Amino acid sequence: MSEKASILAFAGSTRRESWNKKLIRLAVKGAEAAGAEVTLIDLADYPMPLYDGDLENEKGIPENGLKFKRLMHAHDGFLISCPEYNSSISGVLKNTIDWTSRQAEGEKPLQCFKGKVVSLMSASPGGLGGLRGLVHVRAILGNIGCIVLPEQVAVPSASEAFADDGDLKDDSRSKQIADLGARLNTMILKIRR
Repeated sequence: MSEKASILAFAGSTRRESWNKKLIRLAVKGAEAAGAEVTLIDLADYPMPLYDGDLENEKGIPENGLKFKRLMHAHDGFLISCPEYNSSISGVLKNTIDWTSRQAEGEKPLQCFKGKVVSLMSASPGGLGGLRGLVHVRAILGNIGCIVLPEQVAVPSASEAFADDGDLKDDSRSKQIADLGARLNTMILKIRR
């Protein structure tokens, strides 16, 4: 077993200029600075049809769903930056969870989620920064076996929060995001002992 924590990092958005994609990169820097091995992916590279039980019965889990599950299995924990859509989870993030929660042949139920340590964050143009959506993401992941860390950061007024280079203009908020990544690394290592 590696001495380093392995973390899968992604934003729950496929939009090219997503604020949450910018935010996840800052958390990745914090995790890597703390010693973690981080794989940063883009959900746009793993397109999946809307979850449909009939489609699953006819064709099984889509290839990108299986690829994503393999990535999840290979990592100790997840860093997820969660857009808020209408006070809840984004459709693409929910669909990704729905497909990857399906049991593949030879797997135990929810195997790619159970015991994985997760750190959440969000950025939103609204004044709450996506907090309402984080509540739903936290509940979903907790109910399927993830250990969701209590600390989270929501960045409000996201359209004004980022500098041209992708960093946050507020240094204290940048530190909070980097600390989420570092804390996730620490918790994974403690749990693995």
